[in-house]
Amino acid sequence: MNDTLLSLGFYTLVLGVPLLVYLRKLRNRDRRAQEAVEKGKLYSEGPKAQHPQIDTMRCIGCQSCTEVCPEGDVLAMLGGKAVIVNGHKCIGHSLCADVCPVGAITMAMAGPSMGADMPYLTAEYETNVPNLFIAGELGGLALIKNAIHQGRQCIDTLVARLADQDRAPGVHDVVIIGAGPAGISASLRAIEAGLDYLTLERDEIGGTVAKYPRQKLVMTSPVEFPMYGKFKKRELSKEDLLAFWNQVLQRADFKVRTGERVDHLERRDDGIFHIATSQGQHHARAVVLALGRGGEPRKLGVKGEQLPKVMYRLIEADHYVNRKILVVGGGDSAIEAAMGLGRQQGNQVTLSYRKESFSRIKERNAQRIQEDIHSGKVRVLFNSSPVEIREDSVILDVQGESQELPNDYVWIFAGGTPPTAFLKKIGISFGMQDITLEASREARQAT
Repeated sequence: MNDTLLSLGFYTLVLGVPLLVYLRKLRNRDRRAQEAVEKGKLYSEGPKAQHPQIDTMRCIGCQSCTEVCPEGDVLAMLGGKAVIVNGHKCIGHSLCADVCPVGAITMAMAGPSMGADMPYLTAEYETNVPNLFIAGELGGLALIKNAIHQGRQCIDTLVARLADQDRAPGVHDVVIIGAGPAGISASLRAIEAGLDYLTLERDEIGGTVAKYPRQKLVMTSPVEFPMYGKFKKRELSKEDLLAFWNQVLQRADFKVRTGERVDHLERRDDGIFHIATSQGQHHARAVVLALGRGGEPRKLGVKGEQLPKVMYRLIEADHYVNRKILVVGGGDSAIEAAMGLGRQQGNQVTLSYRKESFSRIKERNAQRIQEDIHSGKVRVLFNSSPVEIREDSVILDVQGESQELPNDYVWIFAGGTPPTAFLKKIGISFGMQDITLEASREARQAT
């Protein structure tokens, strides 16, 4: 009897403590939302792209949506209803909509006023330029599964639109620019639909996925590729996807030209796109831009940044051991790199961030970096920034004081320069810039 009670108490402790911690976290989130309302506004920036839209009349306050979000605190409960409290963290998982038992949540795109730095897109992912589409993260959605869906949908829209039009000699039905997840999905759908297509990629097949660290999880929910059906695994690593890319490359009908950079494109009066690349000219009735948003890595502009030991992407963390390493940045990429490097044998990793705390990182990364800080795998210097990079050291400004750290390698994660200038050059509008949905419809009808 005593053994039974002891076992019961043990299991109650093991199961109960994590549950209490979790419930306390939810209560704290809801409390912060309530305090923000009392001060006159919720405590975060609004959504930048896709985000949940909540019908409060239907919401029953079950909290399922707040519990399932992988990003942590996008949603909270306020007055017994779900509300958006950290819209800028939403990257479109849509698990909240899937789990809602009463269908009170739908996924919507932020209005142009919330994304003035984003290209104007219709519900079909078409820009203000007729038959010029954008798929993937360039349109504001970060998730690979969203890019795959958009690439497929762009082609479906074109198939219906081009069905009654005659083909012209030397003119492709569609040119797809970019061979990442969105571009590959669009290419496969074009094959499936029997379109005359061509895919152009300036780097390598796979886009930014090919540059991720080894075994990085790139998808956490099932996804369906045209012609290949649904991936049954709920979690896919970089290697899983690249293995699939290689399988696609073996197809005789997968027409991709790598190492070919698009320099300019324009839609002329006859409705045909003329595409100038580093290798020549192409012509098409439609174009799908499946470019990444990161563009070229952003430089810090400090002395010594041109040294060979300075890098902007981490491919294989386990290639670096017994080294003194500085990682610069405060986003998920910087934190994931610091944690990956910090877990290699003998590395001494310092993470430098110019602000006083991390504010826009995934919930799981926030928890893991705290664990690595406490275990000594990573040292974090807030309110700090590099001043000079030397052959064997780095000079940092730490809260106004100069510190010199011995150093072998520096990784800088300061974001990238998006291809905004290129998009504007080819006539794509951003936000509301004199564009309305009706004007876009009229332009398409005129053609």
